[in-house]
Amino acid sequence: MVSLQDSLIDLVRRASLELPEDVLDALKKAARQEEENSPARLVLGSILNNARIAKEKGVPICQDTGTPIFYVYYPSGWSTRQLREEIRGAVVESTLRGFLRPNAVDPISGANSGDNLGGDDFPLIHFEEHEHDYLIVDLLLKGGGCENVGAQYQLPDETIGAGRDLEGVRRAALHAVQQAQGLGCAPGILGVVIGGDRASAYTASKKLFLRKLDDRHSVPELAELEQRLTLEANELKIGPMGFGGKSTVLATKISTLSRLPASFFVTVSYMCWACRRKRMIMDEGEVRYE
Repeated sequence: MVSLQDSLIDLVRRASLELPEDVLDALKKAARQEEENSPARLVLGSILNNARIAKEKGVPICQDTGTPIFYVYYPSGWSTRQLREEIRGAVVESTLRGFLRPNAVDPISGANSGDNLGGDDFPLIHFEEHEHDYLIVDLLLKGGGCENVGAQYQLPDETIGAGRDLEGVRRAALHAVQQAQGLGCAPGILGVVIGGDRASAYTASKKLFLRKLDDRHSVPELAELEQRLTLEANELKIGPMGFGGKSTVLATKISTLSRLPASFFVTVSYMCWACRRKRMIMDEGEVRYE
């Protein structure tokens, strides 16, 4: 029987070295849409070649392996303290093996811990007890470049002509893309949350990157807005890495949170083309990855 920590190490390895198939398919489709020998097509070709080499050679897709964000769904009676220790141990070992770059930096001294541990907040772990008798762990590796271009808007916002409605949400999201330009390592993915407070909305916006790129929102109005935002973001012609072209955004994902009457936040998180996510399911000692 494979140990939990060994399984978690393999989860990290897979997430760091292999792009999900839906992300690869979206990048290939984007490359086909760009003009032959254009900067956009050349960049996308390099991205796809990089992904192939990373998988073949067993090396990280990007030098910035990002913030490891774990979403843990555990059965009743399990110890979250023990689960946290197993995850932190797996992160340390994954760093030693080169699957993760040491990324935990003290904000005051600038010292790097060297093992990707930084207090209780690095790696970032979300726990949720569920009704099943098996363990699910989702891992998202969120790079610093795309994290830097996230944005939050408090509506109404007269500077961008955004009111408290879906049109205002649209204007805010497109403004965030325009401001980011190529700095978020486009083509990227947008995670847009309508409502919530400042903290809950950013947390929820990152969780949206666990969705498959080709799924559709269950609410038709929001599904339509997701498609429209992707289309209109690409019409900005920022293109891969900001070199121009038709591929600025691969997909848009939206969710909503209840808000206070006084607040109407629109929160936009940006994920770079290296959308590194992987799921591990452990059931009666058997492990599978999705």
